[in-house]
Amino acid sequence: MKNKEIISAVVGASFFAIPYVGLSVTLAPSLVVGSVAFVASELILSGFKKENDLSEIDRPLYLKITEAKKQNKEILALIPKVESEEVRKSLNDIHSTVNKIINVIEKDYKKANKTDNFFDYYLPILVKIVNRYDEIENQDLISKDGKNFIKKADKMIKDTSESFKLILSSLYQGDLMDADAEMKVYDLMLKADGLTENSILGKGSDLSE
Repeated sequence: MKNKEIISAVVGASFFAIPYVGLSVTLAPSLVVGSVAFVASELILSGFKKENDLSEIDRPLYLKITEAKKQNKEILALIPKVESEEVRKSLNDIHSTVNKIINVIEKDYKKANKTDNFFDYYLPILVKIVNRYDEIENQDLISKDGKNFIKKADKMIKDTSESFKLILSSLYQGDLMDADAEMKVYDLMLKADGLTENSILGKGSDLSE
């Protein structure tokens, strides 16, 4: 029996036992109360699971996020191995931004339509490049081609840091627009009620006289 069913059964049994045993209510009404409690518990727990369990709502997205978390941990593990302080800083920024992007998607999976390239291409390719970067840096003698790669990778990693921030910003864009609209309505209501900053200060000064 699944956890959800166990919890529902316990709730149903409790609501049956309390009136039947504790309050000496007859069998039929107690069974009705217990059954209603069981069904209600099932509905509540099912709704909670449906709303919060991304693995059941969107399995492919859940797997993408799971893989992205692993890739982000890999980036974090590689940071101390990088010699360039600037690149380490960029990778730290990337790690932090990736965490934020994942958190946003987990809270509102409908925003995932803006992150297909992020999960499918940008992040996994970045991890491959950073791994290659670390391998070349650790060579005793870096070839001319290796030095060229390091130089290009330096720039790419720095640019990626800014690009990932833009992706994060795009995820917040709708929320910012909603918040901006709410502030405008709020401001209009304050003005309509005569509660602008100047009028509040005016009333405050009157009271202090």
